[in-house]
Amino acid sequence: MNVELVNTGSELMLGRVLNTHQQWLCRRLADLGHVVTRQVAIGDTGHEIQQAVREALSRADLVITTGGLGPTSDDITRELIAELLGKKLIENQAVLAHIENFFARRNRPRPAKTSVETFVPEGALVFLNQNGTAPGLAMKIGNGSWKLGVGAETSPPTISHLPSASPKWLVMLPGPPRELRPMFDDSIAPWLKREFVREIFVCRTLRTTGVGESSVQEKVESDLQPLVKAGLEVGYCARPGAVDVRLTASGLGAEDLVRAGEAVARKNLGATIFGFDDDEIETVVVKLLAQKKQTLALAESCTGGNMAQRLTNVPGASAVFLGGVVCYSNAAKATFLGVRSASLAAHGAVSEVVAREMAAGARQQFGADLAVAITGIAGPGGGTADKPVGTVFIALASAGGVAVRRYLNAWDRLTFKEVTATQGLEWLRQLLSA
Repeated sequence: MNVELVNTGSELMLGRVLNTHQQWLCRRLADLGHVVTRQVAIGDTGHEIQQAVREALSRADLVITTGGLGPTSDDITRELIAELLGKKLIENQAVLAHIENFFARRNRPRPAKTSVETFVPEGALVFLNQNGTAPGLAMKIGNGSWKLGVGAETSPPTISHLPSASPKWLVMLPGPPRELRPMFDDSIAPWLKREFVREIFVCRTLRTTGVGESSVQEKVESDLQPLVKAGLEVGYCARPGAVDVRLTASGLGAEDLVRAGEAVARKNLGATIFGFDDDEIETVVVKLLAQKKQTLALAESCTGGNMAQRLTNVPGASAVFLGGVVCYSNAAKATFLGVRSASLAAHGAVSEVVAREMAAGARQQFGADLAVAITGIAGPGGGTADKPVGTVFIALASAGGVAVRRYLNAWDRLTFKEVTATQGLEWLRQLLSA
């Protein structure tokens, strides 16, 4: 099945809002066996919306639009699509009752402008919005192949169809993610399962760290070639400090192909693989700490708490992560971690000696089994010939002592912090996995 997305919203085109719909919906649809073949983002203008929907319907079996269903003056998707399809807008009593109840439950008067949301194109399926007021809509259009009609210069272009094997569907979803996502999971996904035959599609992602994208490809490409010729698709995605290897296949035998590809990748990439599919390295570390019954403390300088923030995003982290110190200044390093003034004066804050003392101090202060300390130069200034911008010292303290590793992460500040925190987490993973 050919699926296309049309994301509407001038805020997307101005870069004021991140378009998270494209990633989220593509993943949900792929999990249902329907891979999106094309997606576009357009502003809130009549011509652009009608043209995008018209073009998408000329190719796709299922078109999903996002946004433009609300009560404000720039929410025009519903009206424009009804006009494009030659459908009347009819007041829906179920939607009216839902909107009235929505405001009654909140003890708020219903704004008059919400009345526009009660009108839906004739013949549309209605999905009530449990987290808002604008309903989702689905329209079955025709019975198959399409012919694009062109209206007169003074009227909008129209769509007509010729009888054929199967209909096309147009689904309209509200724009706010807190409304769109539960509506898709609770209403659209079950509807898709009933309406469309699930296509066989298998996807497996192997997540690696510590190796560059080109090196990852070199390690697996040759041995995967026979499987690629048989229909396996291989993709690579570089992230700060990590590289994903994506294995996909469709149709009969897809699962066997992906499983065989995974076996090859596991063998060739070995310990650089930290997880699979949606695994994050911090999640893996928290699970390993729990399994090993180990506790952790942190002392972060240049990463500004990035590592702690990522760990505390993981449910259950409180059982293993005792706490951390963001010791950005020399005074903080001395006061809270016991770093010696002599060490700071002789070696500087960015040094092996100071990193070692930071880790030992954090482990002692929190009474943890393990402690990681990070100190470095994020830039763009502050570097020297001996310690250029991007220099990082990471220390790991345990019952066996303190070890230190030096890295050069010459990136912008945000990427520097992300990559450096990943290196600290990866070192913990290696230790806990050994």
